[in-house]
Amino acid sequence: MSNILQRLFVAGALFAALASPLTAQAAEPVSTSAFGSTAIGGKDTSSYFTDTVKQSHKVTEGDPRFEVKYLGATWRFASQASADRFAASPAAFVPSYNGHCANALASGEGLVRTDGEVWEFFGDKLYLFYAEGGRQRWLKGDWQAYRRQADAAWQAIRDKR
Repeated sequence: MSNILQRLFVAGALFAALASPLTAQAAEPVSTSAFGSTAIGGKDTSSYFTDTVKQSHKVTEGDPRFEVKYLGATWRFASQASADRFAASPAAFVPSYNGHCANALASGEGLVRTDGEVWEFFGDKLYLFYAEGGRQRWLKGDWQAYRRQADAAWQAIRDKR
């Protein structure tokens, strides 16, 4: 009997661990790792907005020593200064659609996680993509039309929550 109870306990604990990031994000989903709450692959979201990163198009890895909780997710930063900039105004640095793939939303594929590696600014907004093909589609096509499609899909997802 105790073996069955142990298995039930382990199964319950595993379910709780996996479900907690989902419930924490229920109101506003954030692109996090499949088994954790780290946003956008642990990339430093405030660094995308620096001239150095914009010119080099190389993302900056966040460091677990510099984390900020926002929208039920853990956002990592390369430095305390970067974390402080984010904490002071998170909405200014969070990627569009909270880091979910802009192209997937525009294409009707729903929420697709990203790891922060493939990105682009359109207008003054940061968009993340699951793969380079999506980014290229936006660069070569009518990104404003794609953005309108993605915005509508994002709003529909948010309205359902």
